[in-house]
Amino acid sequence: MSHEDEEEDLISRVYRLILSSGGEGLLQSELWKKLNLTSRDGSRIATKLEKRRLIVREKILQRGRWTYKLMPLVVPIDTSSVEGLPCLTCPYEYKCEPGGQVSPESCQLLERWLLDNYRKYAAGKGDQ
Repeated sequence: MSHEDEEEDLISRVYRLILSSGGEGLLQSELWKKLNLTSRDGSRIATKLEKRRLIVREKILQRGRWTYKLMPLVVPIDTSSVEGLPCLTCPYEYKCEPGGQVSPESCQLLERWLLDNYRKYAAGKGDQ
């Protein structure tokens, strides 16, 4: 693997860690510790991600010292919450409206989907 490939791999790993923090962001110093990087190397990678407009470095005061929090600008969309939603393939979707003859309030397919998903969610909460 070339030096450039190794660097791109490291940049990808840093970005994935920042993304995994969600909207909370990650302190620059925490990231360097997780990846065993020097602050110089870590800052260089953060600058590259910032130039690519994938993150923003937010200056914050942490325990009396200035540091940076790395925040993702582009967060992948999670579509799992609407998987299987009957509205997406409903042949009557074009007629569907609140209070109409076809309506979300009276749709049996939507009600069944919601109840099934609630049961799956509730069953998963019991495992924890």
